[in-house]
Amino acid sequence: MVQLLTQRAFVGVLATLVVLGLFVVLCRPRKSGSFHDAVLDTVQRLSKAAPELRNGLTEQAADQAAQQLLQMLKCVAIGISDADGRLLSWDGAANDHYVDLEDQILDAVRHGHRAHVQHENLQCRRRGSCPMRVAVIVPLITDGQPEGALVVVGGLNNHRLIRAADEVARFLCIQLELAKLDESKQQLARAETRALRAQISPHFIYNTLNTISSLIRTDPEQSRELLQDFAAFTRYSFRTSGLFATLADELSNIDRYLTIECARYGDRLSVRLRIAPEVQSVVVPFLVLQPLVENAVRHGIAKKPGGGTVSVFAHDNGNEALITVEDDGVGMDADRLFEDLRDAHKTGSHVGVGNINHRMRQVFGDDYALMVETAPGAGMKITLRVPKYFPGVRPDLPDFSGGDDEEMDGPGGPVPPQATAHAGS
Repeated sequence: MVQLLTQRAFVGVLATLVVLGLFVVLCRPRKSGSFHDAVLDTVQRLSKAAPELRNGLTEQAADQAAQQLLQMLKCVAIGISDADGRLLSWDGAANDHYVDLEDQILDAVRHGHRAHVQHENLQCRRRGSCPMRVAVIVPLITDGQPEGALVVVGGLNNHRLIRAADEVARFLCIQLELAKLDESKQQLARAETRALRAQISPHFIYNTLNTISSLIRTDPEQSRELLQDFAAFTRYSFRTSGLFATLADELSNIDRYLTIECARYGDRLSVRLRIAPEVQSVVVPFLVLQPLVENAVRHGIAKKPGGGTVSVFAHDNGNEALITVEDDGVGMDADRLFEDLRDAHKTGSHVGVGNINHRMRQVFGDDYALMVETAPGAGMKITLRVPKYFPGVRPDLPDFSGGDDEEMDGPGGPVPPQATAHAGS
């Protein structure tokens, strides 16, 4: 991931240099009074051309880019094709000449070189009145793979048009490269979410079913409620899409998990939940809390003679929500924990905690790493700071598959504010 971020930073710097290069190409002959206006116009046009390209080279992205680039370059026409030479967008005049350019476009894409086509070499029935004098075709290549081609049609044949075409093509390639990096980031996040799902302990599933089975005869009503909680818990945890969720949804799932574990451990496990209403709508990475709570139960309380208490608190902290998962269990040496987290991908120790720490830093930045307090015999306290609003972070609609929604619905619902169960210190 460090390599991915470094590459992303490099691409961002390169994009800035390309923009500066475009300023020079487009503004050099102008007087100082109009230079700033030209710079502002270039920035505005590029900023309008870029957003859709961050989703890849689609017809919609090509249409938006072609429109802005035509007005920016003040040329006859702008065309954009895909890697097969198929026209995605053409804005401007002389569009009847695209058919004449298809072979050159496909050749430029396949061989990765710029083509320079003179109008006099094309068959044109309106040679005297046709606005086209030259077409510059520049392949769009990212990571050594052709993505398409940029066609700049000019009314004058000069080196400035060629250079402008090269620089604009480079800018488009950078946006497509950023799109690939965004997709790689999304794929990594999805892989990490799948890893968290896979870490839901098979022992937890087995023990839950065993607990439900043992209650069928002695307390049928409780066994039915636990079965509904278990169905809702697994349904939420194994949903097939979504990288983010509201804190209310995450805490509802935690409530189900702890209800099941309390039925299993009995008086050995006490739980405290205290949630401020104003933070329930805060958006967090999907499955960001469950592994921390499970870690507190399995590694903190289960190993402590006589059991203990797991506490989950969430309260308002200005522009952030402050969430803590705490247990008064066996604890561990802090230095050893940090070593385990650092080498989690090698040793498998505390993978869930290490994964969540990585995801928090990846989504919100290094300032939002987990804060862990622990010592032997003193339990463990893990604190998460989550910004209330963060660009690009929004809850995803869950996509449950493999069953009828009504049949699988459990009690669910947001965790009640200030909820407390089996209160203890």
